[in-house]
Amino acid sequence: MKISEIDIPDAVKGFYTKSRISELYPPQEKAVEAGLLEGRNILAAVPTASGKTMIAEMAMLKSIINGGKCLYIVPLRALASEKYARFREFKELDVQAGVSTGDLDSRDEWLGRRDIIVATSEKTDSLIRNGAPWIKDITVIVADEVHLLDSPDRGPTLEVTLARLMQMNPDVQIIALSATVGNAREMAQWLDAALVESEWRPIDLKEGVFFSGAIKFPDSLHTIEHKHKDELTDLVYDTLNEGGQCLVFESSRRNTEASARRLGQTLGKNPGSSGSPDEEYSTKLDSLANQVLDTGETEITRRLAQCVRGGAAFHHAGLLSEQRKLIEGGFRNNLIKVLSSTPTLAAGLNMPARRVIIRGFRRYDPNYGMVPIPVLEYKQMAGRAGRPGLDPYGESVLISKSDEEMEALIEQYVNNDAEDIYSKLGTEGALRTHILSIVSTGLVKSREELMDFLGRTFFGYQQDTWKLAAVVDEVIEFLVTNNLIIYIEGLHPTELGELVTRLYIDPMSASTIVEGQRHMGRVNMTELTMLQLICHTPNMRPLYLRNNDYGWLDNFIQQHNDEFLAPPPPHSSDYEWFMSEVKTAVLLHEWISKSKEDDITSRFNIGPGDIRAQADTAQWLMHSTARIFAYLGSEHAGFAQELVERISYGAAKELLPIIKIKGIGRVRARKLYNAGYKDIEAIRKAEFKALADIIGPKIAVNTLRQLGIDVDENDEKSSDFTGNVKAQQNFKDF
Repeated sequence: MKISEIDIPDAVKGFYTKSRISELYPPQEKAVEAGLLEGRNILAAVPTASGKTMIAEMAMLKSIINGGKCLYIVPLRALASEKYARFREFKELDVQAGVSTGDLDSRDEWLGRRDIIVATSEKTDSLIRNGAPWIKDITVIVADEVHLLDSPDRGPTLEVTLARLMQMNPDVQIIALSATVGNAREMAQWLDAALVESEWRPIDLKEGVFFSGAIKFPDSLHTIEHKHKDELTDLVYDTLNEGGQCLVFESSRRNTEASARRLGQTLGKNPGSSGSPDEEYSTKLDSLANQVLDTGETEITRRLAQCVRGGAAFHHAGLLSEQRKLIEGGFRNNLIKVLSSTPTLAAGLNMPARRVIIRGFRRYDPNYGMVPIPVLEYKQMAGRAGRPGLDPYGESVLISKSDEEMEALIEQYVNNDAEDIYSKLGTEGALRTHILSIVSTGLVKSREELMDFLGRTFFGYQQDTWKLAAVVDEVIEFLVTNNLIIYIEGLHPTELGELVTRLYIDPMSASTIVEGQRHMGRVNMTELTMLQLICHTPNMRPLYLRNNDYGWLDNFIQQHNDEFLAPPPPHSSDYEWFMSEVKTAVLLHEWISKSKEDDITSRFNIGPGDIRAQADTAQWLMHSTARIFAYLGSEHAGFAQELVERISYGAAKELLPIIKIKGIGRVRARKLYNAGYKDIEAIRKAEFKALADIIGPKIAVNTLRQLGIDVDENDEKSSDFTGNVKAQQNFKDF
């Protein structure tokens, strides 16, 4: 089916034609024939790179040009950024896109002026809770990666959010995009959607298992030349010699970094088919490596940069977001030839490669040890194989250790279909926050209405809701006991319950914070007290305890015992959990103190991305604590609010006056402070050369301009240039 033949506005046809898209892929054609452009709900369960996003785009653009507004829901912030970048291309159609992923107690009313709003499922849920007025204007909702309904972490929020949106906007069109799953028809029936299923891909995917020097595919055998120390390097070079790239999925961060380092060293000495290293290519790699080094001063940053110089890289959640973006860009631009990653990269990001190598088909489960990955997870990783327009085919390769294991892997993964997915809503932890939310926002006003709403969820579609009755009653009892709702002649929120809903925290976290406030007068209240309080909430994921942690943590707890809220007795069943909370609080305390980031990553054996992830959660919880303390009239509300800023910037109290300058950061702020520049006025009066010596010329120029100093480019090189030249009066924010 040609673009010119379908029922979309001429401007949209022109946009795609100009993008060299003149004909629909078969899954896209199936969606159009199923009623996509007539407002029919659609569930597209098709492989990666088969044009799912364009299915959503066609429906959204037609709706927008007819006066509609669209919401595009994604599971990850990184995916939100990727989709937002794509939708910004519609600006030439006079279509405005917006993205929102943070500030979980904000209405983001500015999004009402956008035509396409990209948000995570958590942010969408938060926007509904906070009464974003534009929600009622939504005409098309796209749920990307909707098979994540099966996720215990994200699934319940996505499920309840979709159920609420369908109830609030009964005429809305739902476009659900999914990987191929076993029970796609059941999902489609729940959404009242036409099912579009297809195994078609724009590039053929060959799935096989490597063992003893050869890849066994279902219909062929491909021998790999053994020229290197290990089989992974042989597999990589086999692809690079044909002009392809490799994506390697490892089971752990440690393995991810080890394989990238090994491959980077080998590639740096011998780049493959190109013979000796190309000077221009090496220069580009050095430039990318230097950009990586500019993002931080940690050991992991240096290791990553060294890998990049060899044309390899690693990618995992321990990296900073800006580091991951640089690596992703380098891989897409074919600078990085091989990328070693944890499986999180398979979750929707557009990062294809000629060959995907899956090393280790088992993952660690804290309850069961090492367990085989689900078929769905394997299919998601395998689906990254093949770059449209660049590769003649894609290959996914599992690595086996024996002939028997090879046959088992072919049967279990290559020749098998993905599992059915099931709702994870039916637990007290999942229901607690959502029941409070739908009561607080007035969606339901009685237990009967509550049970009726739950019957509209995917859980309610798959199972009888009477199975939820006992759990629902337990949740209601908890919410009543903790003064979050009133259960008299119906279900009614309290003022505290409405606040907790807007803050988007677990009601149990709110209960913990309220209880902590009651005990503040019994302890020596310090920064550590407040940090341990938020680490005691279920919303904070505490750090794991390692064998070498017990000694120093025991000593630390004894030294600071009077600062902790209700610590359990040593050797009790709760004490080890308490120790992990304290370890997390100590990490956060070092983050807001003078500790260097490299020292923190080394001491806690984590990456800078992990520090930011913990800090982001801590900032949100400390903000919630400040709001709840203020509601309760606590004298410590102001102290909690100050900690919000310090956690946000990773700064000691004395750095707050200067760290808010864009581009300064905790490292440069400490250097400025130690050099005597302790406030904005001192920096404004500083000599340019003095600032440049401390924080670098480029940052010095940017800093002075932010403070209203008009710096001439020629003055930057002058040693006697001073900061009080051409002062402007536009520095009120500081």
